[in-house]
Order: sequence, then C-alpha cells, then structure tokens
Amino acid sequence: MGINELFGSMVFNDAVMREKLPASTYREFKKCCAEGKSLTLDMANTIATTMKDWAIEKGVTHFTHWFQPMTGITAEKHDSFIAPTTNGGVIMEFSGKELIKGEPDASSFPSGGLRATFEARGYTAWDPTSYAFIKDGVLCIPTAFCSYNGEALDKKTPLLRSMEAIDKQTTRLLRILGRKTEHVYPCVGPEQEYFLIDNSVFDKRKDLQYTGRTLFGAKPPKGQELDDHYFGAITPRVVKYMKDLDEELWRLGIFAKTKHNEVAPAQHELAPIFTTTNIACDHNQLTMEIMKKVAYRYGMTCLLHEKPFAGVNGSGKHNNFSLTTNFGHNLFDPGKSVEGSAQFLLFIAAMVSAVDKHQDLLRLCVATAGNDNRLGASEAPPAIISMYLGDELTGILQAVADGRTYSKRAKCNVEIGVHVLPKFAMDTADRNRTSPFAFTGNKFEFRMPGSSQSIAGINIVLNTIVADEIQGIADILEKAEDKNKAITEIIAKTMKEHGRIIFNGNNYSDEWVAEAEKRGLLNLKSTVDALPRLSSDENIALFGRQKVLSETEVRSRTEILIEEYCKLENIEAMTMLDMAKKEILPAVSKYTKHLAETALELRDLGIKTTTQAKQAQKLASLYEAGFEDVQALEKVVTEAHILGMDLKAARYYRDSVVPAMARLRATCDECEMNVAEKYWPFPTYGEILYSVRD
Repeated sequence: MGINELFGSMVFNDAVMREKLPASTYREFKKCCAEGKSLTLDMANTIATTMKDWAIEKGVTHFTHWFQPMTGITAEKHDSFIAPTTNGGVIMEFSGKELIKGEPDASSFPSGGLRATFEARGYTAWDPTSYAFIKDGVLCIPTAFCSYNGEALDKKTPLLRSMEAIDKQTTRLLRILGRKTEHVYPCVGPEQEYFLIDNSVFDKRKDLQYTGRTLFGAKPPKGQELDDHYFGAITPRVVKYMKDLDEELWRLGIFAKTKHNEVAPAQHELAPIFTTTNIACDHNQLTMEIMKKVAYRYGMTCLLHEKPFAGVNGSGKHNNFSLTTNFGHNLFDPGKSVEGSAQFLLFIAAMVSAVDKHQDLLRLCVATAGNDNRLGASEAPPAIISMYLGDELTGILQAVADGRTYSKRAKCNVEIGVHVLPKFAMDTADRNRTSPFAFTGNKFEFRMPGSSQSIAGINIVLNTIVADEIQGIADILEKAEDKNKAITEIIAKTMKEHGRIIFNGNNYSDEWVAEAEKRGLLNLKSTVDALPRLSSDENIALFGRQKVLSETEVRSRTEILIEEYCKLENIEAMTMLDMAKKEILPAVSKYTKHLAETALELRDLGIKTTTQAKQAQKLASLYEAGFEDVQALEKVVTEAHILGMDLKAARYYRDSVVPAMARLRATCDECEMNVAEKYWPFPTYGEILYSVRD
C-alpha cells in the first residue's frame, strides 16, 4: 500500500464522509460544524450507521467514546455493536444517540471536588470537529467529558471553548481592519522528544517502571560531551522503529514529518506538520500512546518523562503556535515587507502584551513535578518567562513606538565557502534556542512544555490570553476615527508597558536571571510556586471573561494539579526508599563484607596490604550515611502523609521531601561508584543509555 492509500486509512475523515454519506447529510453536517449548530437526531442516526458500516468493513466490533480526563492521558470504555434479536441471535447496531452521548463513571476521575464518590454520573459528548478513528480494532469517537451538572471534567472542553474565543475576537479584529474572513483557527505543531532504551534494562529498574525516570544513577564515563548523537546516524533497530511508528501514525491521519536523534544518548525527536489545535492535541495524545506500543514490538521502552536521566538533556515538547484564517493566511507571516505590515505588527504587539501580562499562566501551564527537574538545566529555558523577537523585529516595533523611521540593515547574503553551493538570503532573525517563547519567522515556539504533558492545557492558556488581548485591541480600534494612528499608539503603548518581556540574549546565563529581576519579571522556580496563581482573582476573571472556564472549574483544576504534584513526589520518595532498603544498601553490605574477608585472607597469607580494609571502611561509612538518609526520608514522608494533598503538603514535599530524596541519591550514587559492577543490583547509566546499539 502506498503512502497516499495508507494515510488516514483508519480515519472516518472528510473524504470518507463525502464518499459514503448521502450528499444532503454531508452538506448539512459540514454546515453544522462550521456554524456550531447541533445535529438533528435523523442526521446523527445516518452518520452513526454509515460510520458503523465503514468500521465493520475494517473488522471492528466495538466502539468507544475516547476522551481526555484531567489525568493527562486518554480514557476509553469499549461497547460492542451487537444487539439481541428475538430469535436469540444478534445484529450490529449503532444509533445516533450512542454516537452523540455516552455515560461513563465520573466519580473515579480527578474532579477537584466537582464530583463526590457517590455522584457518579458523567457524560461524554461527540466532538464532530475531530474525526473518529480505528485504534486496536476499536472505533474511537473523540468526545468531551463533563459532569452531571455540566462542569468540564476534561481538557478538550475548555480547549474547544478557548478556540471559539480566539476565533470570535480575531475575526472581529480582522473585520475592523477591513479584512474579510469567516473564521480564525489556532494551529499547533508539537515537537515530541523521547528516549528509547532496551527492555532488558527497563525491567531491572523499579524507578523507571514506577516513575518513568531514574531516581538513582552515577554519571557514566561518556554522556553527551562529544555532541555526537545529535542528528547522528540512527541505529538500525531505531530506524525500523521509526519507520513502523510513521506508518502507524499515518494510518491515523497524523502528520508525522520529521525524525532524528536528539542531543542525549538514546534520545530522539518526532515533529508533525501544523494542524488545527484541537486535532493537534488529539494527535499528540495518540502519538505518545503509539510510541510506547511500537517500542515494545522492538524490545524497547519509550520514556516520555521530562528528565529520565540526570546529567544529560531532558525531553521537552516544543509547542509551535500560529493563527490561520479560513483562507489559509497565517497572521504571523510578515510577508515581503515586514515594516509595511501594520496588521502583522499589531498581532505581534498583541502577543508581546499577552505574554507579559500573563507570565504566571504561561509558567503554570508547564508546571509539573517532572518538568521541575528539567527547566533551567542546560537544555531547557529557565522558569522565567521571556520572549525572543530578534533584533530586526524588535527594532521595528521600537521605532514605531519612538515615532521614528526604522533604519533597516543592508540586505546581505550568507557565504558558506563552497562554490558549488548557492548563496542564500540571510533571515531577519536568528533562532534563539534558549528562549522560552521565541518568534521563528511565522510562528511562536513555546519551548517550556514537558515531553509527557498534554498540550491541551498549554493551548487553553495561549488561546485565552491572546483572545483577551485581541479583544482589548478590537475595542480600541472599533472606536478609533483614525485606525492607523490608533494602531501606532497601541504598538507604542505595548512597547512602553510590556517591552520588558522581550529578551534576545542568552536565557541560560546567570546575568539574565539578575536582569529579569531588575525588569520585574516573575521567577516562579517550582511547580508549587506557580500552581496557586491559577486561582487568582485576575485569572478567574480572565477565563470567565472569555467563557473558557468558570470560577468553579478554575478552582477545581488548581486542586487537581496540586494533588497530582503531591502524589507524584510521594511515589518517587516511596520508590527511592524501596530501592535503597531492598537493593542498594544490601549490595553495599555484601561488597563491604567481600572486601573485609579478602583483607583477612590476605593477612593470613602474610601479604601486607591495607587497600581492601580501607575500601571496606569507606563503604561501611557510606552504608551508615545511606541508612541515616533512608531514615531521614522516611521521617519526612510520614510527616507529608499526615498533611494530606493540599498546598501546605505540596510545599512540604518541595521543601523537605525533595531535598531528602536528593541527599539519599547523592549517597547512593557515591556507593555505585565504589561498588564492584557485579554486586550492583540494577543497570547503571552507561548500560541504559547505550542499551540500544543494534
């Protein structure tokens, strides 16, 4: 099967609907989607029957409402198409009612107090803007998930609301500017980083199995110092994996485009083509799931944790964000004349203002226990929000703000020193890989999200803050008699009040941290610093104003995220205790005994040596230190359990449990460096990072 036939072959997409639905039903369905109207029951029944027949032709017997609860992963409950007949047989049925609505148990998912255990009723509602697909022989229908009282219990519902908000406000602004457009769609291309390790090493590490990352591990002799893995030749097994992964994703209509080795050993990246944010979020959830399944076929485990290994790069998920009209015009594309495009500069100014005003929301939407281990390290932006525009675009905006003519640098070509290769025009801006939020020519790349995160929450925030800023601009321009003058004033005011957020330098430097403080930028260093700000009066008002989240929904999400942080840190602490007590300390004791016995045997043979005795003494001291560190960690974990799962407990985990875990790790990692390899109870970093070689 060629790629054209393979791509989307397991998706009930537009082409399938156009072919299989009655023409009148297809037209009416598309109209309902475009105008946001409800489907009639007759139309739903026709679509459901057609969808069922198409799925059965592909061997499907079950369907599921596929939804995205606040767990960060997807959920599904499978029901068969069978219905009993009067003669004891079955027929295959699927009604419009079953297509449109399901009723899963809502009490067993995180709700932040929206649902009590005895209040179990919840609803899933079909999202017709995201195509149904077949996965693992089951027809999956993308749905929203809400409580009996209508509160959103998922990530899709507020995402769809935020997309409506940005569509409404941006379309309104464009019409004020004299641009004819019916809809504006936020579009996303999420780059996905991941690690691949052999199952043989994964199966011997409790920390990888329980937490997705290594909680112990001394630095190997070779890490990423030589920069020889980045864009390097891909090993044969990984090549086969990537090929199989591409095909699996293409069957589901996922636009997998780019694949390569990343910086750290065993690290790789997959990047898709841009698509509408709602579909991009669905696709990224599927991508993460399928990455793991395909890896298992090849005897490997796919790690999506933000920091699986200390001392080498962690994994992020760069969220490339743009706005596109229904005519296919990218509103962040400067066109041929940057300085002549008032509309382009206006939208850039809106982004500058939105990012500066809502630093806290951008920080907290990427705040997780896992990402705390990555942000600020050598491969990731710091926890300080700033944005990169490049010197030329920054200069143009500043010139407009200052009321002067921008002196454009002379157009130049890049010479690369090989005569057979052509000269090429120099871009107006370099790429700043240290910036958390960088303009990259026709889009903004948000580099802070963690690799395991759902991108729904990230884009809910982006859509909402941009929609709110554009609404404010539209309000001004709607009343302005001279729109060009008003645009200039908006840009000038933005640069004066929010230009502090623009930083085109090295975000990794200590100097920037000091400079950011001078500028008054937030530095929310940890998840616990960031999450409580979600429920601030300003943020509750923002989400309410744009009709994205109610106050109750905002507060519930704050509670869910804080509780999740506590649970994850607790799991890591308990795993460390289990490994230290049952594996590491016994191994140290055993090797210490071996050294002591060797020293005695040598002495009995008349060989004068103190080496083994000194080694044994050192390890005995490390054992004592490790034992004390275990007791200290046990003490603070017990105290954390008493506190529960609220903000006070989260702060205690951050301030007491996490430091105790770090001390235990440091001692155990030193033990690893001093214990003979055959005595160490599980694979080391060197064995893990280079486990996939064939």
